[in-house]
Amino acid sequence: MAAPALLVQSVLSALVGNPGVTPQIQCNTQTGNATESSGFPTGAAVPSPGFTNIPALITSLLSISALRDWLKLFIIGGAFEFCRRVGMKAYHAVYDWFFITAVFMEDDASYDWIMVWLSKQPSWTNARDVQISTRSFGLRSNAVLIPGEEDDDSSATVSGERPLAYIPSYSSRHTFWYNRRWCRVSRLQKDGAQWYKTKEEYLELCILSWDQRILNELLLEAKKAYKAAQENSISVYVSDPNHGWRHVTTRPKRPLSSIVLDPGMKDLLVEDAQDFLESKNWYSVRGIPFRRGYLLHGAPGSGKTSIIHSLAGELGLDIYIVSLSRSGLDDNALNEIISDLPEKCIALMEDIDAAFTTPLNRNIVEKGNDSASDPHTSQAQARQQQEERVSKITLSGLLNALDGVAAQEGRLLFATTNRYQSLDPALTRPGRMDLHIEFKLASKYQARELYRCFFLPDSELLAEAEARSKSPSRDGSEADTNKAERTEKVSLLEVEETASNTSETSTAVASTLPDALPEREFSMASLQGYLMTYKTRPMEAAGADGAKELNKEVANTLSTLVPATAAST
Repeated sequence: MAAPALLVQSVLSALVGNPGVTPQIQCNTQTGNATESSGFPTGAAVPSPGFTNIPALITSLLSISALRDWLKLFIIGGAFEFCRRVGMKAYHAVYDWFFITAVFMEDDASYDWIMVWLSKQPSWTNARDVQISTRSFGLRSNAVLIPGEEDDDSSATVSGERPLAYIPSYSSRHTFWYNRRWCRVSRLQKDGAQWYKTKEEYLELCILSWDQRILNELLLEAKKAYKAAQENSISVYVSDPNHGWRHVTTRPKRPLSSIVLDPGMKDLLVEDAQDFLESKNWYSVRGIPFRRGYLLHGAPGSGKTSIIHSLAGELGLDIYIVSLSRSGLDDNALNEIISDLPEKCIALMEDIDAAFTTPLNRNIVEKGNDSASDPHTSQAQARQQQEERVSKITLSGLLNALDGVAAQEGRLLFATTNRYQSLDPALTRPGRMDLHIEFKLASKYQARELYRCFFLPDSELLAEAEARSKSPSRDGSEADTNKAERTEKVSLLEVEETASNTSETSTAVASTLPDALPEREFSMASLQGYLMTYKTRPMEAAGADGAKELNKEVANTLSTLVPATAAST
């Protein structure tokens, strides 16, 4: 306790001066003069007590050993921190001079390109620090299967077991060589920016090179590898709560031949969409917004969604699902989602009439009583709670999102509805919905073609047998080769004969099937559900007692399936 007291006393002494000496001033008043006497000479300036003794104050402070030690530590620590910062800046400058660093976020398309490309690199497949996974979607679709699992894919699918695979774990570094350049890639995670997303995954790629072009070459190669891997599939995206787009799944392309519609409908859609995608300059020269909208309306289960899936595969476009009924979605969020669409894609709004709590037609007045408008009634309170749970999109907000100033151009917009008359004319006008196509219940032509699609022999079987017959045998004697050729020829003849008989039988039965079905009474989904129960028994599907019995059987079977008025699109 004595040391602090001495310190305080020394500081006060240095500031004030000698506390024992008190300046005295004597004033003698005489006529004509005045004299002053004090401890200072007459005429001398009186010094300020607080500033003349600063050196003495510093000397007093430095005389304390503890303070000197702390001052030394402060100077040494500051010097070390200065050297550390200078060294880190020099290190980063040298590192950036020799290395190219690229970051790929999980929610960006380039992340998928790099993941597909890396999955084919030896260093990625031979990783020592791995994460075991049984998921077969998203990132895990590019995972490396454990040896033996890739050969037993069918049995695992039938038994319900998931194949085991592994992917490199987080925070592990993997090195490889690309075009004689040393590269390092790391799979990392960081805390998400939003409360609902705890972790965000990203890839960090470092390349030892001075030339920036090596990164461009790698990205182009990765993009080509991704397109090659996705050649027979399409990607599906949905909007996330952050008003962006998130990849959810990859679906195989569906051939147009598997969609059975009335004659001319498929050709109309495909030709119109292809013409639009090839007419960007034509729209630009004439000042017309480069957008195209399609409204598919009609009976449920008539193939509206199926044709969109097939058309996306035919045009090589991805599908972006705009869910108007998503909880918390409002007009501003919808504008952000629509404006963030890529230039060439298919934007899908399913059941656009069912996404609102109020009708989409301003000419329709809601029927109700006065109690419904009273906010104190239980009916009004229940309705208010329901509106709070659903989206808050208005008709004007939807119209502005479709063709407003911020609306994205170059996209194909498809909207489906089962209640065409309930839509407002402002929504269905040209410029927003340019082409309207009605999907009706199944016709006799559709029933016949659907039956043929189910029971005609696969062309792949004939192609495989023909390929085996044309491929020469490289091993064995000439006699064995001739014997193998004769065996393959016999097998090919048997396959062709069986296929011919099956084709003739299926064609004959298919010609009688439409006569047994009434026109426009069953949906295509209902007919497909019925034929699925006889997918390997075409004669039983047609019925053994002729057209009359077939009609009765179909009617009885369809009554147990999804009715045409309630089947989903």
